[in-house]
Amino acid sequence: MARKKRRYELGREPVYTHIAAVRRKIVRVRGGNYKVKLLRGDEVNVYNPKSGETKKAKILTVIENPANPHFAQRNIITKGAIVNTTLGRVKITSRPGQHGVLNGVLLE
Repeated sequence: MARKKRRYELGREPVYTHIAAVRRKIVRVRGGNYKVKLLRGDEVNVYNPKSGETKKAKILTVIENPANPHFAQRNIITKGAIVNTTLGRVKITSRPGQHGVLNGVLLE
């Protein structure tokens, strides 16, 4: 039999992280915990697998986003997105809408 969603089954609006000055939103979630949602970000922590070091880099644009092809046109960053930075092409490994931080791995 069909029924309405329970309070604990409700979801939230997705967070589309854009390229701009950093803006975060803190949301209380089930169990009294908190999630930091990154609304806007312009820097990414880039891990270089060859040298083994991590540096901050400025994001220039979104090249490709496998989550949705239109996200690349709109410069929306999600996990798996490939962005162009000052250090080169970087694949995002963190979930900015869930973790509130942009981490990535250098591709070149």
